[in-house]
Order: sequence, then C-alpha cells, then structure tokens
Amino acid sequence: MTFTQFELAAQITQAISECGYEKPTPIQSQAIPMALSGRDILASAQTGTGKTAAFVLPALQRLTVRSTQRGIGPRILVLTPTRELAKQITDAVRLYGRHMRVRSGVILGGMPYREQLRLLSSPVDIIVATPGRLIDHLERGKINLSRVEVLVLDEADRMLDMGFSEDVDKIAAACPPERQTLMFSATMDRETSRLAARLLNNPERIEIAPEKITADHIEQRLHVADDLSHKHRLLRHLIDNHDVRKAIIFSATKRDTDSLAVELKAEGHSVAALHGDMTQGARNKTIEAMRRGKIRLLVATDVAARGLDVSGISHVINFDLPKAAEDYVHRIGRTGRAGASGIAISFASIKELSYLERIERYIGKSLPEEQIPGLEPVRPMQRLSTRKSGSGGINSRYAGKRPASAPARNGKPGAAGKKTWGKPRKSSGPVVVYRPAASDMN
Repeated sequence: MTFTQFELAAQITQAISECGYEKPTPIQSQAIPMALSGRDILASAQTGTGKTAAFVLPALQRLTVRSTQRGIGPRILVLTPTRELAKQITDAVRLYGRHMRVRSGVILGGMPYREQLRLLSSPVDIIVATPGRLIDHLERGKINLSRVEVLVLDEADRMLDMGFSEDVDKIAAACPPERQTLMFSATMDRETSRLAARLLNNPERIEIAPEKITADHIEQRLHVADDLSHKHRLLRHLIDNHDVRKAIIFSATKRDTDSLAVELKAEGHSVAALHGDMTQGARNKTIEAMRRGKIRLLVATDVAARGLDVSGISHVINFDLPKAAEDYVHRIGRTGRAGASGIAISFASIKELSYLERIERYIGKSLPEEQIPGLEPVRPMQRLSTRKSGSGGINSRYAGKRPASAPARNGKPGAAGKKTWGKPRKSSGPVVVYRPAASDMN
C-alpha cells in the first residue's frame, strides 16, 4: 500500500511526497481509511509506529470541506498528555498541511496566557492542547468547543496515569455529541477501556501488537547494582566512554533528576535536567540545546519518554527502572530512531526486581546482563527467568503477555543456586522496538 491509495487531497499528498514518505506504517494503513470514513476509532499501538500521522492526515482531509457551523472555535481538537507531544503534533500539522490554509495553535501549561487568548480570539481550525490548561480556558469561557467535528485523544493511557480522567470527561462533554472521536493508546487496561466506553460511539478496534513492531535497531543491556552508590559508579564509568555521544538518563523523580544533573555537571559533563516542574520555555531551550549538540547528557523523568524526538541519541540509560513495563519501551525508543542503531542500558537493584520481571514478561525476553571489571555486583540477582526456566531466557508461558498485577513470590528474589548472575554470559540477542524506516511516515 502507498499513501496515494488513501485518495487524500492533492495538497496533502504533495506534502507527504515532499517528505519522502512512500509506504504507510501498519497503524496508518488501518486507521486512516477508517478515520476518513467517519467512524470512531479505538487504536492500540506503541510510540514510534506513526500514530501522529494516522490522525493528523484524516483531520487535514476533513478541513478540505467547508464547515457549516459558524464561529471561531476549533473544528479539530487534539488532547495529549505532555507539552513535548503537543509540540510534536503541532509540528506534524504544519508539515503535512503546509500547502493548505490551516489555522492551528497549541494550548499548553507553562506558557503565557496572553498569547493563548490571542489565539482563541481568532478563527482556528485545529487546536492541540494538554487537558489542564484547556480546562482552565474552558471554565473561564475563553474557548468554545461547539464546532468540534473531530476529537482526538492521543496517548490516552498516559493522560489517565497523570490524573486527567475528569478533565478529559469535561472537555468531551463540551464537544458536540455527534462528533467523531479517535482514541489512541499504547496500552489498553481497564481504566482506558472504561474511558473509551464513555466517549466513543461503536468504535472500530485496531490493535498493533508489540510483537509486530520489532526490529534490530536497539541493543539492550542490564547491569545489576547493589545500591544507589553502585549505580553512580556504574553511570560514571559508562558516560566516560566516548562511544556515548548523546544520551538520555532516566531517573525516577524530579528531585533525583535535578540532583543527578548537578552532580554530573560538577564533574565536567555537559548536562541538563528535564522534568515537569520546568517552564515550557526552559524545557524547549533544553531540548533545542541537545539537538544542537550543546548538551551531551540529558537527565530526565518520564516526561521525556514520549514525544521527545531528538536525532542522534546513541544511548538511553535507565538509572532507575520504570514501574510500568510499557514506559520502559517508550524510554528506550528515544534511541535507534529512523533506522539508526542505539543502545539501551538499565541498572537494577534488588529493590527493583519486581519492575525488572514485569519488563521482561512484557517484552517476552530477559535482558542480557553485563558486568564491568571492578564494578561487579557483590550480590547476584536471580530473576524469574532463571528461577522458572533455568535457561537464562524468559519462561515461554510469559512471552508476549502483559505483566500480572503482582510479581511471582511478591517480588522477592529466590535463593541463589549454582547458576548465578555473578558470571558474565552471552546475550541471546537484542530485544528491539519498531521504528519506521526513513522511507516511512514518522
């Protein structure tokens, strides 16, 4: 299939061609025709599979037909959980709609109200917004959503994780009931399904399973750490290597992110922090500095796991493992983009064993452990994969399945036998995440 088969308007097709895109990704192949038909969509697909174009292109096609509703409110409303994702979607609207007269804008927290009020006082076609700031304008009566024809919920699971459930319900209630609703989510848990049941009308269901979106772009490694001090020693050894050209280091909390960035800067590294407490201006400045090569190391919370697109990221380092296995996939997807290779390195202490096992069950493989001479762990870690199968690979009954709500043995490590993790072993091969090739739509 090619993009010409969607029979999009000539202006949109021209923009796609100028970008060098030829074949749609699986989520685009399924979602675009359904969206063009006017059906509600409930789609599940990982980050990096081309979801943005899957809803932006049908939205632009909708704008080629003049609206019958008068007013200045948006015809297309896109809700997304983070400012970085909002910016990415706004850039996509401008890129694919550059040969159209599309009036678009973004409504985000951390940005001046004056600029946003100026945007909302004029006719606009597409608004991309984070729920919190949009609710603020809605309650102040500064935005009218009665003209919304298409409501898009991007990364719906992440919005729910961030506590936006009530805000999303209020925003949807302010939109016309006859609107088209497109909901995209990396995962489809119970809460996400309930949101879909409330907001969508007899939706078409699309699911791009994780096992269908793998490729050989990201090599994954694991380093077992005895404690926090051991993690710091491992990190310093790794980042002193010149092969680490540009890296994102993921930390669990905002406070730890700032603290680690300060420590690394004091040691002479070009480093900056990125987290949700920073203003949008500061976040944009930090990301731009990394794009230009002024920053080599970015210490970040999961705010950078989705929507941050910086080329040339050679390494992702999980200083702290994420609690949710899905977030691990999003994190490592910051490297190995657009067909490039990348390396993802994770540190795991005994306290993080349950997180590690969830990740391994989710991706269907055990992370190959490596050790650095002189920095070996004093206490080897025996994981579920070795306790159950004894072969170093994940037990087949877990492969490809989502993690259970509670890990085996309540997350406690089993007794170490003769086959311990103290000895280096060869990797069974990298676990990888699909990224569209350069000829595909981003």
